[in-house]
Order: sequence, then C-alpha cells, then structure tokens
Amino acid sequence: MAVAHRWALAAVLALASTAGSAQIFPDNEARRAIVELRERLARSEEQLNAQIAAQNQAQNQALEPLRRSLLDLNAQLESLRGELARLRGQNEQLARDVAELQRRQKDIAQGVDERMRKLEPTKVTLDGKEFLVDTEEKRQYDEALTLLRGGDFTGAANALTAFGRRWPASGYADTARFWLGNALYGKRDYVQAIAAFRALLAAAPDHPRAPEALLAVANCQIEMKDTRAARATLAELIRVYPRSEAAQAGRDRLAALK
Repeated sequence: MAVAHRWALAAVLALASTAGSAQIFPDNEARRAIVELRERLARSEEQLNAQIAAQNQAQNQALEPLRRSLLDLNAQLESLRGELARLRGQNEQLARDVAELQRRQKDIAQGVDERMRKLEPTKVTLDGKEFLVDTEEKRQYDEALTLLRGGDFTGAANALTAFGRRWPASGYADTARFWLGNALYGKRDYVQAIAAFRALLAAAPDHPRAPEALLAVANCQIEMKDTRAARATLAELIRVYPRSEAAQAGRDRLAALK
C-alpha cells in the first residue's frame, strides 16, 4: 500500500509539473511525458498487483496446512460423533438386555420358589393325627374327597384306590380307606366296601373312625340281606367300642333286626 501511495504522489507531481511547463515544452515532449507517466503508472500497478498476488499466495500457502488440519479435525470430530452415537446405541441395547435378563432372573427365581414350596411338605391334622404330606399327595386326596362330596361315587372310588396305591404309607392312608369304603357303599359295591372297611380296622383298630367303619360293615351286610352276619358285626361293634356313638346306633340297629 505504501508503494501505491508513492507512485500515486509521483504521478500527481508529474502531472502538475507537466501542466506547469506545458507552455515551455513543445507538444511532442508533453505527449511523450504523458506516455511515460502512463507507462510508469501501469508498471507500478502491475508491480503492486504482483506483490498483492504474491502476498495472497504466501498467505494461502501458510494457511493451507491449517485448513488441512481443520478439515482433519472436522473429519475426526464427525467420526467421533458417529462412534459416540454407536456406543450410545449399544449402551441402550445393553441396558435393555440387562433389564430383560433381570426380569427373566426374577421370573426364574419366583418359579423356583414356587416349585420349592410345592416340594416342601405340608403339616396336616386329620382325625386327631398330625403328619407331613407332599403337595401332590394332599392335592390328590382333596380331589378324591371333592368327588365323593359331589356324589361321584365311582370317580371317588377310583381316585381313592389310585391314591392308596401311590401313597401306601401316607398319613391319609387309614382315613382314605374309610372314605373308599363309603364311596364303594355309595355305588352299591357292598363286597368291596366291606373289604375297605375291614382293611381300616385291621390296619388301625384305634382309629377315630374305626367304630363308624364297623357300623358301615353291618349296614353293607344288611343291604346284602345277610342279617346273621349283620347281627354278628353289630355285636362286635358294641363289644369293642362300647362307648362310641356308633355303638349306640349299633344297639338300636341290632334291636330292630331281632
């Protein structure tokens, strides 16, 4: 810029000098001076433009590494942003996977607890006796009695027979024999009913339902028109369990048979 100002000042002075001496020099010399001035101005302008171009080129060359560095940094930044987005997506997926695994673990733990509870013995009190039973054992016994209470004597008899085979040492066994006899009595299978009641008396003569079982045997014999056997059974009931309610009913029944 300083060079440009100097050339411009020189041009003005030259013009002024030329104008002041226009009357002194001939026209040819004036024209020649003007042409030379114009040429100097043109050369000055070219030199100025060349200097500016050189400066711009130098600046561009100096800035080019910086531009490349900025481009590289932008590329790295975009790459990092993409990687961050990918990692965020993976993190969200991992969080979902962890939540799903935790839910499954909870479900599995609950299922194991439920199965363990099913396998754990249950304390039961029945006919004055306390004992432990498996969950499945209790379920089958309860289902059999539900059939009996509903009047399905055949279904109850089958269920109680199957129960006795599967759980021969069950705490329910003696009471199950009593109810099996009742189910068989309900379906009018008196012979098998007597066998069931006698099985209870043989296995547990002190069972709270033993007197009822003996009275039921007599009832089966009466239904079978075997009066002699019924009287003998009632006499046995009165002799073995004299203070039971069944014995009192047996006395009334025995009196009615005479």
